[in-house]
Amino acid sequence: MVKRSLAMQLDEVVQAMLISLPPRPEESPSRDLPPLLNVARELRDLPRGEFRAALKSELQRRASMNEGTAAAPSLFPATRAVHYMRPGFSSITPYILVKEAAKFIEFLKSAFQGTEKMRVPEPDGTIMHAEVAVGNGMIEIGDANEVYPARPMAIHLYVDDSDATYERAVQAGATPIYPMADQPWGDRQGAVKDQFGNHWYIAMVKGWTPGPEGLRTVQPYLHLRESQKMIPFVEAAFGAEALGVATSPEGAVLHATIRIGNATLEIDEEHGEFRAMPCYLHVYVPDVDEVYARALRAGAAASEPPADKPYGDRAAAVKDPFGNRWFIATYLGR
Repeated sequence: MVKRSLAMQLDEVVQAMLISLPPRPEESPSRDLPPLLNVARELRDLPRGEFRAALKSELQRRASMNEGTAAAPSLFPATRAVHYMRPGFSSITPYILVKEAAKFIEFLKSAFQGTEKMRVPEPDGTIMHAEVAVGNGMIEIGDANEVYPARPMAIHLYVDDSDATYERAVQAGATPIYPMADQPWGDRQGAVKDQFGNHWYIAMVKGWTPGPEGLRTVQPYLHLRESQKMIPFVEAAFGAEALGVATSPEGAVLHATIRIGNATLEIDEEHGEFRAMPCYLHVYVPDVDEVYARALRAGAAASEPPADKPYGDRAAAVKDPFGNRWFIATYLGR
């Protein structure tokens, strides 16, 4: 018998392991084969099933973005105008209430090159409402109060240079959660926690191609307890679409992207240091009265009934079963 190379011998043994067959006998196996075989046994069952499911979910989401396209003309194209949204907004906008909102605005400018679009001060100098554009996304800000207390949240932030943005965030006062690294799903990503308790998952595209509409810079990321219950809620309340849902054997959501209108948010089951963080979300819809009623039927609690507001929106508010507040609005114009 012709003696085969070590690589050929190892390949045959690994293939036999994967299909549970004994490898064919080797007259003179290499003495280097047993140590390599031990390594192969250790690696056979990796990565964990949870990781594979989450990775599959992410790839499915990316595929849905790429469907019918060869390449994206621009990573961050301008948001298309939709009549029921205020100019510059998408369907989903994080509303972050903090103590010392003015300092938070400065952090957004320093860390993420944010551009302040609006600031409405209170007589005492606190901020009733402010808007800061980051990339093609918007973040709404205000000083917390007794009615609406401070609530940090998690944001998945897509940028052109994740390494530079990560470093700017740290220099602006954020602390690292995990370092910047190439991730298996095709992003280069790291995470930081700012002085106000918000988590920022800072990413850039590296191993995949976005669809023709590009990516939203700002995506809320909700870590939830009993996360599997969120999908039917948002489907019933907002007509949402769940993309690339990966679940654990127990049914918990390992990762899912939720599309509402022309924007998305992401969810998963709370884990490790990534605990549930009930937050505020501003959602533009074509008919606020209809969606408010649907949200109540889906299990939300009423916070504020629909009413015309002096700033040009018809708006309402509900609290979902997870403790998140949804500010629902339809832009009426001025």
